[in-house]
Amino acid sequence: MEELLKVLEMQEEILQFSHFTNADAWELGNQIVMEANRRNQSVAVSIRLNNGYTVFQYGFDGTTLYNEEILRRKYNTVKFTEQSSMHLYIQLRLEEIAQEEILGPGTEYAAMGGGFPIRIEEVGVIGAIVVSGQDHVLDHDLIVKCVSKYLHVDEVPRIHGL
Repeated sequence: MEELLKVLEMQEEILQFSHFTNADAWELGNQIVMEANRRNQSVAVSIRLNNGYTVFQYGFDGTTLYNEEILRRKYNTVKFTEQSSMHLYIQLRLEEIAQEEILGPGTEYAAMGGGFPIRIEEVGVIGAIVVSGQDHVLDHDLIVKCVSKYLHVDEVPRIHGL
C-alpha cells in the first residue's frame, strides 16, 4: 500500500499543467472519451472547476444518474483533499480508517479512484477531472493515461489493479 501511495504522489507531482483553459478541457475531455471508446469502456466524464463550473461533460450510452452522482462525489473529494480520489482511498486503507472519520457522515464524497486534480504549476488545484463507469482503478488509470498523453509526458508510473 505504501508503494501505491508513492506512485500516486508521483503521478500528481508529474501531471501538472502550466495553464488550463476551457479549450484545454474540451481537448482533454474528448481525448478521454476517445480512449474510453477505444477501450470499450462505457463511462461518464466530467471536468469541473473549483467554482463549480462544469467545462466538459459526456456520458456514453448506458450511463445514468448514478454515474452523475458518483462524478459529483469524486469531484467533491478532489476539491476537499486537493489529491486524487484514489490517493485518499489508498491512505484510508493504509491507515485502516473509515471514510466517515475523515470526510464526515453522508454522501458528499467518494474515496475511490476516478477523480484527479487539475493542478497548475505554482498556482495549485483549480479543478478536477472525474470519470465514473468502470472499476475505480480503471477509472483512475483512464484519467492518468490521457492526462499524461495530453501533457506529452511519457514516463508516468501507473497502477494496475488492487
